Amino acid sequence: MFDLNDFISEYVIRRSGSMFQKDIDDNQKKLYEKIHGKSVLVIGGAGSIGSSFIKEMLPFEPGEVIIVDTNENALTELTRDLRCSGIYMPDTYRTYPMDYNSRPFRHMFMGHRNTGKSIAGFDIVCNFSAHKHVRSEKDIYSIEAMLRNNVINAMGLLDLLATYPPESFFCVSTDKAVNPVNVMGVSKRIMEDLIFSYSELFPVKTARFANVAFSNGSLLDGFMHRISKLQPISAPTDIKRYFVSPVESGQICLLAAIMGESRSIFFPELQVSQMESFDNIARNFLRVLGYEPVECKSNMEAVSRMAALKRGSREYPVLFEKSDTSGEKKFEEFYTSDELTEMKKYDAVGIIRPGNIPNRDDVTAFIKRLEDALNQDEKNKGDIIEMIHKYLPEFSHLETEKNLDEKM
Repeated sequence: MFDLNDFISEYVIRRSGSMFQKDIDDNQKKLYEKIHGKSVLVIGGAGSIGSSFIKEMLPFEPGEVIIVDTNENALTELTRDLRCSGIYMPDTYRTYPMDYNSRPFRHMFMGHRNTGKSIAGFDIVCNFSAHKHVRSEKDIYSIEAMLRNNVINAMGLLDLLATYPPESFFCVSTDKAVNPVNVMGVSKRIMEDLIFSYSELFPVKTARFANVAFSNGSLLDGFMHRISKLQPISAPTDIKRYFVSPVESGQICLLAAIMGESRSIFFPELQVSQMESFDNIARNFLRVLGYEPVECKSNMEAVSRMAALKRGSREYPVLFEKSDTSGEKKFEEFYTSDELTEMKKYDAVGIIRPGNIPNRDDVTAFIKRLEDALNQDEKNKGDIIEMIHKYLPEFSHLETEKNLDEKM
């Protein structure tokens, strides 16, 4: 029987277990002390990373867990999954299908009473809500939605938390925030500046890490959908990425959110030799399932050859070609040459400690200008890109006039 976790271990991350397990084990007592009995709010908790974080956090027995996500169906499945797994569940467990920038969210937050403090607010707040795909920046409308979710709404959340400061605030970042070449990456880079600028009000932490293998909406996740529907598979040949398993994504976020010092960025200590290409993963995935990939030269050929597969052939049509879409970074990195790193505190986690903490007035003023620009009826992608470039000169957007919606 095919086991996805076994495939991830053998062919994607090439590790038999989690690279962070030793760090989790070494810090069991401290994690329990910091989580046990605490009130935890998880935003974007029904997604791949947020749900993995919740599963890693629950064994440390929080007093209450509140999960917010716009995906009502995913919240329902997450709850069923947790209830059926035998994992520890606190007496107070609530899920809310809502936007974290909405009035219902604010009403919920202000109406909540922290069981330990009898006041509004939460002990631990973790934000996993994000537009995370380069696919989501094809035009001004998609870019606006991304910037509002990743940056503008995040500032609204921080302002709310400033009224009732948590013991710890975590907001997930990405390795693509380093020397960003796409709007998704630069939006998370701005987000890092934003949360650090609030660090005088409450502790803030984040984590940059790699692609999560088979996460919702990812290319690898797409392989499963294509095969289930007997549709051809497409993948780039010239892009390699670092990968972590779903469990590893939850564990590094747990370590960062709970064990990290304020103003710290956690990242996995992965080596260049551990990168994998998407086309190689696709070949292995098909072969493990009993198919033999047959390379095609066009979308049309790949689609037409599916007819033979449907008649019982085990030859599977694939389209492997070089990437030519906007914003695709050719290589990945977790920190820049001028960022200070600490590599000895944990077994498999490095820590970045930014030198200069951004001034909150400067960061929020830029974000308000950005919001004003997005509120205009007449706006275009180029103007917004230029505006971001002025704030962050190292932002180098790669525009090819092609996007992933034009691909299989």
